[in-house]
Amino acid sequence: MLEDLFSVVKVRFNGDKTEDDKKKTDIPKGLLFKCPRCRSVTFMEEFTKAGKVCPECNYHSRLPAKERLEITVDKGSFEEFDAQMISKNPIDFPGYNKKQLEMREKTGLKDAVLTGRAKIRGEDCIIIVMDSNFMMASMGSVVGEKITRAIEFATENRLPVVAFTASGGARMQEGIVALMQMAKTSGAVAKHNEAGLLYITVMTDPTTGGVTASFASLGDIIIAEPKVLIGFAGRRVIEGTIKQKLPDDFQSAEFMLENGFLDMIVERKSMRRVLSNLLKLHRLSGKEAAANE
Repeated sequence: MLEDLFSVVKVRFNGDKTEDDKKKTDIPKGLLFKCPRCRSVTFMEEFTKAGKVCPECNYHSRLPAKERLEITVDKGSFEEFDAQMISKNPIDFPGYNKKQLEMREKTGLKDAVLTGRAKIRGEDCIIIVMDSNFMMASMGSVVGEKITRAIEFATENRLPVVAFTASGGARMQEGIVALMQMAKTSGAVAKHNEAGLLYITVMTDPTTGGVTASFASLGDIIIAEPKVLIGFAGRRVIEGTIKQKLPDDFQSAEFMLENGFLDMIVERKSMRRVLSNLLKLHRLSGKEAAANE
């Protein structure tokens, strides 16, 4: 009797359901999307058609690299660089090889970045896209090498670069080898800049740590999606260091724009158009400069 009474109480207060109730109310997996910011619910099909942006609060969800490419570059134009490159385990970090294998199986990527040549509305460029689903897009030896090679190719072939950044920082499992990628990628960007070529960075959620401290912040034009997290160290670390309370919107894209760190905030639905316009302006200005020489 007490067991029966306890079951009734559980149903009322904990929402436990009988098997019959579950059959009546279960929602097919993948049918709905619940926004982590405003908690509103929308049909997954509608959410996907909107570029995975919440229709209620404009939350821009994280995109896998392949999906980012699909909505950014011209269909069939992407030619991938260094597709088979994979990381070693330079400091013999325990479990690192197994972790990498799991990530490759889960994401279908060899590492946390895709690089290659592509067109955006007909405009030629080199594109770099980081994927936060692969170890939070941390920058290890392969990520740094692929980015460096892509930028060097752009310099040699006089092409602009568009880099979509997203990272938790340097990859601790590779130790100093990961930290070295900051200098290497920055050096490649410097040579690209010296050649008078355009480098655009688009910061997506989140762009932090060593990536922010290197190639992500070196764009001639720095763009971000709305509300994304941009920073180096975390809020608690900074507050503990400077012994001051930081603003509530600290490290948001809007805060960065207001304080001069960004050039513009662009919504996902407009990103392709904005990028193509910038690339076209650069191409036309380059032709004018050549004609005047």
